[in-house]
Amino acid sequence: MTLPARAGDRNVALIDLLDRVLAGGVVVSGEITLSIADVDLVHVSLRTLITSITALQPHHE
Repeated sequence: MTLPARAGDRNVALIDLLDRVLAGGVVVSGEITLSIADVDLVHVSLRTLITSITALQPHHE
């Protein structure tokens, strides 16, 4: 039995994915909350920008 292929299914190499991310950049954000008995003890918000230096430089013509 063969499953039908979905339109979005395709194999992407890790290097191609990394190249796309570094060319345009990506922001990763997250939150962590540590609590005991429904009492929040620690709350941490994290954000990071992953990009290449050449993507951040202005393009001069």
